[in-house]
Amino acid sequence: QVQLVESGGGLVQDGGSLRLSCAASGRIFSWYAMGWFRQAPGKEREFVAGIQWSAGTIYYADSVKGRFTLSRDNAKNMMYLQMTSLKPEDTAVYYCAADQLAFKATGRSTQYAYWGQGTQVTVSS
Repeated sequence: QVQLVESGGGLVQDGGSLRLSCAASGRIFSWYAMGWFRQAPGKEREFVAGIQWSAGTIYYADSVKGRFTLSRDNAKNMMYLQMTSLKPEDTAVYYCAADQLAFKATGRSTQYAYWGQGTQVTVSS
């Protein structure tokens, strides 16, 4: 069992930056995938970024490439999402997720086994 807790959301102006954190309790096995997703009002949840935990391979949605950076701290079981050049269309609830299948880090599936409660990110224009 894995528990995930996000933090770091908030209100920021267009062009600003935020750093989200995801704290994982329970063991993240080497074959796991972990990812960041977001859901805006009236829209489906969408993949933002993912990492194959053992290899460290990172994937990004096209909409955030070059602006968002996923990183991790293995020793602390922490994952981060550094968001820069934020736009109003980035406004959403951001979720941290984990799954036993590493391929899901690519974003080909949003069906992850474990989810955090989400943190709100609001970008004002």
